[in-house]
Order: sequence, then structure tokens, then C-alpha cells
Amino acid sequence: MMMTLLVVGVVTGALLIGAAWGVYGRLGRRTESFLVALAGGALLLSVTSELIEPSLERSPLWIGAVGLMAGASLFALIEYCLDTYVANESGGGLLAAIVADGIPENLALGVALIGAGPMETAALAGSILLSNLPEAAGGAKEMQKSGRSNVATFGMWAMAAVVLAAAAIGGNVLLSGVSEDWLSGLRCFAAGAVVASLAMEVFPKAYREKWHWVGVATALGVMVAFGLGQLGK
Repeated sequence: MMMTLLVVGVVTGALLIGAAWGVYGRLGRRTESFLVALAGGALLLSVTSELIEPSLERSPLWIGAVGLMAGASLFALIEYCLDTYVANESGGGLLAAIVADGIPENLALGVALIGAGPMETAALAGSILLSNLPEAAGGAKEMQKSGRSNVATFGMWAMAAVVLAAAAIGGNVLLSGVSEDWLSGLRCFAAGAVVASLAMEVFPKAYREKWHWVGVATALGVMVAFGLGQLGK
């Protein structure tokens, strides 16, 4: 459990490091786009290799398929509700949007750590860490431009980090006793939510500058995740 807490703490702590980067450092739009695409490519491979593939090796295909589609559908529904009914400019709306985007990745991390060591989930943990840095940096910079103080900005990201860490740890603790088939379905559920978030949030954000090198960054992210995955073998 201590190692799980350490992994989750490091990964979610990257949100605060990213927020500090956005507030006090310099982050060009193309740099942000490159990093977001890099993280997206890494996440795409890591959820496949560390969540979906192990699940399909231990359980029937239909369990993985149902979990994958359910996770993607739920994320799409939540995003629809946030876009339609919640004002993202408000403090609560902004926090809800940040948490909604981060929950799938952190829940996936918590579930992946069930019965596995940190090195076995290195690709997923590293990919989420890579994703958290530019997400928080870009988000903090936008908050600053909209007139929020540094204290309010860090407070928002600190609350998000706490909620997301709780999601990862809660997923790990509460689901550790379920059967193998249920665990496979839950892993694919988390993977489906991450895949949907990549399609709806990550890759569109990476390409908003119409900078074609983000395609190369995505491929580089795949290679980074593949390299990290070799550490657990």
C-alpha cells in the first residue's frame, strides 16, 4: 500500500508542478501542443497494454467489450452534461471539468495497481504524469489570464489533485477484492473512459494550433510508453 500511495502521490503531484510552471514559467502554445500529443500517444498505448490486453487474457472478450464501451459512454455523457449544464467559468464548474478529465486516468491507475507492482504499471503511471504536467500548466496559465489570483489557481489545482488521488486510491482499495472477471471489466471500463477522453479532449487540444508536428509527438509518446513498459518485464 505504501508503494501505491507513493506512485499515486508522484503522479497527481505533477498537477501542482504543472500549475507552478504555468503561473511562473513560460509555456508556448506549440510546446504545450507537443507535450499534450506526446502524453496522448503514451496513454493510448499504455491503456491498451496494461489494462485491455491483460483483461482479455484472463476473461472473455465480451466482458472487455462491455466494460470498454460502458466507460467510453459514461465519459461522453459526463462531458455532455458539463458542456450543456455547467458554467466552466465558475469555480465549481472549472473544478468539475478538471476532475472529470482526470478521473478516468487516475481510476485506471488505481485499478491497474491491483495485484501489480509499480514497475509493472510504469508505462501507465509515466503516461499519466506526462499528461498531468502540460494539462495543469496550460490550465493554470488560462486561469491566470482570466484574472484568477495565483492563490486561487493553486488552490483549484490542489483540490483537483486531492480528488484525483482519492479516485486512484479508492479504486485500488475498494476494488481489490472483486473476482477476476469483474476486475477485467473494471479495467476495460477505465480504459474506455481514457480512450474517450483522448478523442474528445486530448488530441483536439494538441492539434488546435494546426501544427502538424504533433503527429510526430504522438508517435514519440507511443515509443516512450513502450520503453517504460519494458521496465516491468
